[in-house]
Amino acid sequence: MAKRNEVLELSFEFALQIIEFSELLEEKKKYVIAKQLLRSGTSPCANIREAQNASSRRDFIHKCIIALKEADETEYWLLLCSKSKNYPDPGHLIKNVLSLKKLLIKIIASSKRNENEKI
Repeated sequence: MAKRNEVLELSFEFALQIIEFSELLEEKKKYVIAKQLLRSGTSPCANIREAQNASSRRDFIHKCIIALKEADETEYWLLLCSKSKNYPDPGHLIKNVLSLKKLLIKIIASSKRNENEKI
């Protein structure tokens, strides 16, 4: 039985939610932010998946840091939407991206502490 991978599951579910919200933005003709949000919001999961096949602990950490940066950018776009008058409210997506960021920060910190061990 495969071990549960919480960060992979959380990031995948978040990517699906971002796709839905981006489609809503496109319906409202908010194309520029929809495209930015779609790119940054689906990127963490792609980077986390890449990290699963990292060639070293350093490579794993690097891919997780990229995922964290993309999650941070996603938070920015979501905050813009939440504060803009003519944009739909992203609601729970901000809370979800913050949860993802916290988990990535823990993984990165733990991995850095154990950097000399083999994956």
